[in-house]
Amino acid sequence: MKVEKVQESDINTLTELRMEYLVEDHGSLRDEDRNRILDSLPEYFRAHLNRDLFCFVVREGSDIVSCAFLLVVEKPMSPAFINGRTGTVLNVYTRPAYRRRGYAGAVMKQLIEDAEELDLSVVELKATDAGYPLYRSVGFTDDDSGYHLMKRRSRKHL
Repeated sequence: MKVEKVQESDINTLTELRMEYLVEDHGSLRDEDRNRILDSLPEYFRAHLNRDLFCFVVREGSDIVSCAFLLVVEKPMSPAFINGRTGTVLNVYTRPAYRRRGYAGAVMKQLIEDAEELDLSVVELKATDAGYPLYRSVGFTDDDSGYHLMKRRSRKHL
């Protein structure tokens, strides 16, 4: 099985995969949200792909059937990320008809290899119950930092 990084020519398919992932992860999307995301994603991918966003995929023939995104961010250094370079894994997704074939594991292993080459101090992710065993199997551990994951939504985007 070959894992590769996508190029700009794959942006339409990446957009489709992101939307499939979002619907599966969040359930149905409000039309307003769906349209806004669909309108914005291609430009986002054009601006970030292979700069600070790396997308790893497996293809069956010419079709992308599995993917994982690595978003790279540089932060002020700290003991938790000694060189400041961090990664966040997003959108690990395999189309339903292709699941249980090892594709997600393969894209994650390549993502981790590339994260090492990019000299990232840490790579983090939020795991669903379904994805948790996969992430454990490729070396992720539970965060024991004592911090709570929190967020605040802008009033403008409620």
